[in-house]
Amino acid sequence: MSSEKYENELYDLAELFKMFGDSTRIKVLFELCESELAVCDLAERLNMTQSAISHQLKILKQSKLVKSRREGKSIIYSVADEHVRSIIALGMEHIEE
Repeated sequence: MSSEKYENELYDLAELFKMFGDSTRIKVLFELCESELAVCDLAERLNMTQSAISHQLKILKQSKLVKSRREGKSIIYSVADEHVRSIIALGMEHIEE
């Protein structure tokens, strides 16, 4: 692997881990690992405003950790893939040791 590609990948990895450095984003991801949810449901579960949840979802979606789909008038959010669930599960396993 070229040095430049290696540096770029390490930068991308650091950016990924930054997404997990915010407790609100972790709470959102944790909830979405359990089930698909709309913004209003996340806001209720986390006792936060819909605006605050929407802001975090936008960041998580840009980082490809969360995906969305339309269901009628609602937008339903879920984790992007099993990698996200694995990262959360491994993190929990690590802190519980």
